Amino acid sequence: MFHWLAPWLFSEDMGRLLGYISVRAAGAAVTAFLLAIVFGPRVIAWLGRQGIGERVDGTGSKTLDELHGHKKGTPTMGGLFIVAAILIACVCWLRFDGPNRYSWPGVVLVAGFAAVGFWDDWVKLHNPKKRGISKREKQVALTLVALAVAVWLLVPAGLQSALGGPHLYVPFAKDFSIDLGIAFGIPFLVVAVLVLTGAANAVNLTDGMDGLATGCIASAAIAYAVITYAVGRVDWSSYLLVPHVAGAGEMTVLMGALLGGALGFLWFNAAPALVFMGDVGSLGLGGALGYAAIVSRTELVLLVVGGVFVAEALSVILQVASFKLRGKRIFRCAPLHHHFEFGGMPETRVVVRTWVVSALLALCSLALFKVR
Repeated sequence: MFHWLAPWLFSEDMGRLLGYISVRAAGAAVTAFLLAIVFGPRVIAWLGRQGIGERVDGTGSKTLDELHGHKKGTPTMGGLFIVAAILIACVCWLRFDGPNRYSWPGVVLVAGFAAVGFWDDWVKLHNPKKRGISKREKQVALTLVALAVAVWLLVPAGLQSALGGPHLYVPFAKDFSIDLGIAFGIPFLVVAVLVLTGAANAVNLTDGMDGLATGCIASAAIAYAVITYAVGRVDWSSYLLVPHVAGAGEMTVLMGALLGGALGFLWFNAAPALVFMGDVGSLGLGGALGYAAIVSRTELVLLVVGGVFVAEALSVILQVASFKLRGKRIFRCAPLHHHFEFGGMPETRVVVRTWVVSALLALCSLALFKVR
C-alpha cells in the first residue's frame, strides 16, 4: 500500500526508496512489532476479561500440572494480535502488482491457518470436556487451505512459468532436481500440502514453554528473509547456484513482518509469560515459514532452518509409535522440550538453549543453501 501511495504522499526519492525490498522488509518488521506492542496489552486484558485462560493437562507421574500449574489461567489466544499485526504490516508494505504474485496467496494462507487455529482454540476453551476440535477436523481444514493456496500458485505465470514447472531441489546436488509439475502438478500439490501443514503443526507442538516457539520463529524468519531475497535476485541466485524465482524476493517483506510480529509477541510471552499464542498464532506463523520454503523452492532446506520444530514433531511421532508398538516410551514426556523439563532442567534454560540451537541451525541453513 505504501508503495502505491508513495508517488502522491512522498518525494520522488522517497518513492524510489520504498521500492526497495530491503527497505519495505524493515518497514514491515517495525510496523508489525509496534502494532503488537500497542495492541498486545489491550488484547491481553480483553482475553482476561473473557476468561480465556490456559488450561493445564497433566500426564504421567510427574505431571505437567505440577510443573506448569502456576500458568493456569494465563490468557491464551494471544496469536490474535500477533497475526493481526503481521497481516496489517503485509498489506502496508507488500507489493501485489506485476510479478509479485506470491503476496496475496501468502496473506491468505496465514489468515486461513490462523482461522483454523482460532476454531480449535475456541472449542478447547469454551468446552472443558473437549481438547479442541478433533485431529482429523484440524488436519482436514489445514489441508483444504493449503491445497487452495497450492493450486493458486500453479496458475499461469506462477511457479510453472518461473521455473519451467515446479521442481524439488536437493541440497548438495546442484544439478539434480525432481520435477513436480508432471501429471497436472499433482506431485507439487502433495509436497506443498505436506510442507505447509507440516510446518504449521510442528510449530504448534513446539509452543509449550514461555517464549520457546516465538524465539525459534524469529531466527527462522531471519534465515528465510535472506533466502527469499537471494532467490528473488538474478545475480544472487546465479552466484549461489540456486534457482531464480521471479517475485520470490517479495517474501522477504513477509518474513520481515513475521520477525517483527514474533519479537512483538515475545515482549509479552517471555518468562513469566503474560499471554500464550494458542493455535491461532502457532498455526498461522508456522504456515508462513512453510510458504516461504515453497515459493523459494527450498522445502528441504526448511528441515534445517526449522530443525527445532522438526525435532519436536519427530519426538511426538516416535513417542506415540514406540508406545503403540512396544508399550514403552522413549522420552520422559513429548514433545521434546518437556523431556528435558521432566529431567530437572529449568524451563528458562530449556528455552534459551533451544533458541541457541535454532540460531545455529539458521546459520547452517544459509551455508547449506549455498552448496545446493
